[in-house]
Amino acid sequence: MSGTLNKVLLIGYLGDDVKMHYFDGGNCIGRFPLATNETYINKTTNEKINTTEWHNLVVRNKAAEICEKHLSKGDKIYVEGRIKSRQWQAEDGITKYTTEVQVTEFTFLTTKKDTDSRQESGKSAGFDSQNGSQSESDLSY
Repeated sequence: MSGTLNKVLLIGYLGDDVKMHYFDGGNCIGRFPLATNETYINKTTNEKINTTEWHNLVVRNKAAEICEKHLSKGDKIYVEGRIKSRQWQAEDGITKYTTEVQVTEFTFLTTKKDTDSRQESGKSAGFDSQNGSQSESDLSY
């Protein structure tokens, strides 16, 4: 196979509010943890096991601002993106590593901030960061 693919699809719950970081020139990023759950039965003990996997998500610019405005801890969201690993030098001189999901598209599934308006319209807001647009039909306010 000559091509490669780096694509992530997740549905999960925010573990914290979106944390914003602004740069010179007007660009920004938002970071937040996303929890996904898995339930299975241990074949040896017949015990039901619940596990949670935490994912570090990064959204950029307009997408970050939309997430910060509408999302809060506990909200459910669908995201698409790609895995990106990076490293940096900490203040103590130790090299740190992390793996993140760079979000390219997302859809709000349930949000505390917009629950009332979503129940009235039955819509959720979606965003495609590739095109940098959000259609008015996707907005529920």
